[in-house]
Amino acid sequence: MFTIGDFARHGRVSVRMLRHYDAIGLLRPAHVDPATGYRHYTAAQLARLNRVVALKDLGLTLQQVREILDERITTGELRAMLRLRRADLEAAMEATAGRLAQVEARLRAIESEGHMPSNDVVLKTVPAVRVAEVTATAASFQPEDVGPVIGPLYDELFRRLGEAGITPTGPGIASYEDAPEGDGRITVHAAVQVSAPLRDGGLRILDLPSLDLAATVVHRGPMDSVLPTAQTLARWIDATGHRSTGYPREINLECPENREDWVTELQAPVIRV
Repeated sequence: MFTIGDFARHGRVSVRMLRHYDAIGLLRPAHVDPATGYRHYTAAQLARLNRVVALKDLGLTLQQVREILDERITTGELRAMLRLRRADLEAAMEATAGRLAQVEARLRAIESEGHMPSNDVVLKTVPAVRVAEVTATAASFQPEDVGPVIGPLYDELFRRLGEAGITPTGPGIASYEDAPEGDGRITVHAAVQVSAPLRDGGLRILDLPSLDLAATVVHRGPMDSVLPTAQTLARWIDATGHRSTGYPREINLECPENREDWVTELQAPVIRV
């Protein structure tokens, strides 16, 4: 048998926690010395302790934990519950990381106001190009709304291209437009250049129209951090007497596994005013 201190060390919990579990009847000691009141535990009780801690980490109250354990939850059932909880935590971590990236992008945009060079902006005509595309709707043009939509769209696009036996012949092109509902939602177009006959349906193949005049700039890094680059482009458009006529296209020039090495050209349609 173990003393309460030894058992706490083996179970990686505090002595205070074990005393509390004893007080509420969640994990009783195997033996209590009637003379001293010292608690003693067996190694076999580590199994119940592990279940108590795991279920508590799922967000259950100790009362709920006791009810579940008293019903003799199986190892398989507990494993399934923990896997669901792990998925929830991973999703929460991913969402938090996304929010942190957006905060960082806003901070960089604020810090770079008036300092970022705009001489890398180039005016040019963008020719029409044939693309295969799939579309979906995002709640807004904010990165936190667009990001979760466009990633799965590209996965779906390349899956359908594979099924159709179509090989891309050029870069990916993301474009955007106001959704027909007119409530702030955005239609997201995930496309890639192809050489194939025109077709409609789930996988559309169409000619993306040319842009008579586009203000363009190259962004380096993940699209989570595109905001300072996009706002540099906006300041250039305003300062040079041009006016935007639509959402910028995003041309995926280089998309290696390391997102920090991504290279994306922003193409904002403009007119001279």
